[in-house]
Amino acid sequence: MRKPADEDVRLFREAMRDVRPLDHPPRITHRRKPKPRARFRRRDEAEVLAASLELSEAQLDVETGDSLNFRRPGVQDGVLRKLRRGQYRLESEIDLHGLTLREAKAELRVFLARAIARQLRCVRIVHGKGLGSGPRGPVLKHAVNGILQRTDLVVAFCSARPVDGGTGAIYVLLHG
Repeated sequence: MRKPADEDVRLFREAMRDVRPLDHPPRITHRRKPKPRARFRRRDEAEVLAASLELSEAQLDVETGDSLNFRRPGVQDGVLRKLRRGQYRLESEIDLHGLTLREAKAELRVFLARAIARQLRCVRIVHGKGLGSGPRGPVLKHAVNGILQRTDLVVAFCSARPVDGGTGAIYVLLHG
């Protein structure tokens, strides 16, 4: 590079005589946006599942041989009919036989959370008929009925066909 002529330097300084430097201009930094995380959604779903595991007295009116049927408002008759006939492919199942109420609730909570996380559409829950529950009636059946009704991502459920457990099991259709 060659050095500017003295005349050029003088002319430049004369032209810039009234110019004042700016006070520290703001620096522009480009940061990459962090990838979105579903942290709050997962936490909210976990809280809903935990709250749904509380059994109220209102759900304790199911008898041993009673069939369970439930569907959210807006679910068409045909959907429940197909579910009752076992026409949806079962993607997972859990057997709660022989567990205490506390153990069954914990297992069901984990099972539902995993099914929802895996975006499963139809699952089977075997709760038993409650024949060994004595005068209390089918304890696990009552609990499962109440829990599923309070779990928002459960679209519908009904007792299974006899070959799949009859009134001792249910098919559950999840929002998918």
